[in-house]
Amino acid sequence: MKILIASDLHWPAVNGVATFSRNLAQGLAAHGHEVLVIAPSQTGKKYREVDGNYTVVRTAAVPFPFYQNFMISLSPYREVKRVINEFQPDVIHIQMLLMIGQAVMKYGNKMNIPIVSTNHAMPENLMDNLKLLAPVARPISYMLKAYGARFHSKADYVTLPTKAAIGMFGSAVDKVTSPIEAVSNGIDLSRFSVGKPSKAIIEKYKIPVGVPIVTYIGRLDAEKHLWVLLKAFARVLHDKKIKSHLLVVGFGTDYENLRLLSYDMGISDDITFTGRVSDEDLVELHKVGTVYCMPSPAELQSIATLEAMASGQPIVAVDAGALCELCQDKRNGYLCRQDDYKQMADGIVTILSDAKLRQKMSEESLKIAKSHDLETTIKRFEEIYTDLIKANE
Repeated sequence: MKILIASDLHWPAVNGVATFSRNLAQGLAAHGHEVLVIAPSQTGKKYREVDGNYTVVRTAAVPFPFYQNFMISLSPYREVKRVINEFQPDVIHIQMLLMIGQAVMKYGNKMNIPIVSTNHAMPENLMDNLKLLAPVARPISYMLKAYGARFHSKADYVTLPTKAAIGMFGSAVDKVTSPIEAVSNGIDLSRFSVGKPSKAIIEKYKIPVGVPIVTYIGRLDAEKHLWVLLKAFARVLHDKKIKSHLLVVGFGTDYENLRLLSYDMGISDDITFTGRVSDEDLVELHKVGTVYCMPSPAELQSIATLEAMASGQPIVAVDAGALCELCQDKRNGYLCRQDDYKQMADGIVTILSDAKLRQKMSEESLKIAKSHDLETTIKRFEEIYTDLIKANE
């Protein structure tokens, strides 16, 4: 098949959408399909590049001020039309409903090309980064969900990464006229596994040895609510007297704020902020953790949490969004109320204090992660594409 993937967020951006669109492109190409991704330029100017086994066409773009390393194409219609005419895809898969997604939907519909649309984000992901809009967040969220329903109804098939994500669409999901299915983003289980981290990675990031490591790996943006994790960790150290170290891997708009907060709270010596890391280092750093924490209340799945589970980590996460499908309370970790740092600290302490419980939860994390193998995801999308192409003949 000739498959066009349209994504307003794509590698090297660090984000669940970017990670999934790249994993999907690489996986489909590895299965023998001809894959072309259309995504915003990283330099501003349009160009074409090869990323391993597939090609990326970059459209002219400008920086988007609210996310690190996020470029946005403001008017890609002419470029998108040209790419579709030249590539002549058998099927299109849209990852976002921003400008490239809109342009691809428009011309894909005009040319009668089957379209799959995946929803990866909710308005809440944006609202926490736009503080000035806080007083009108609820009506804006409602309008964005309604717009999303209209957009996805133009596709032939709609997917979200989890059943909980479909539920998070609320009443707007009833307005989507296209078939909807939960298809996991999946992760490459051949990359993530249980094992000791290399000595080199420990030395590179100056991670202490001989103490349990609490980890967070992902974007450091406001909607992730990482201040909750810092307050929880401070309670683990000061109130519960549990000797441990916090490893925060990643970068984002909240990076400096979090570093300053750690100094104000007197826990900066007990935290390692790595900043942005390579793909290779990320895999090794997942092996460092004793327990992984996800304080974000607006996850439609959380690839980073899946990667931690596939690396054998128990999970402490917020009982919000779709995280309950990954962190199953008292099975492979503990769920806590949104922004309840005391409850998050209690979950961390319980896991760190009981080696047998920690081992049992580690094994359960591995079992759950196995049901999210990227190969299963790739095969399911191949089936969806094939069915749509046949129905369109």
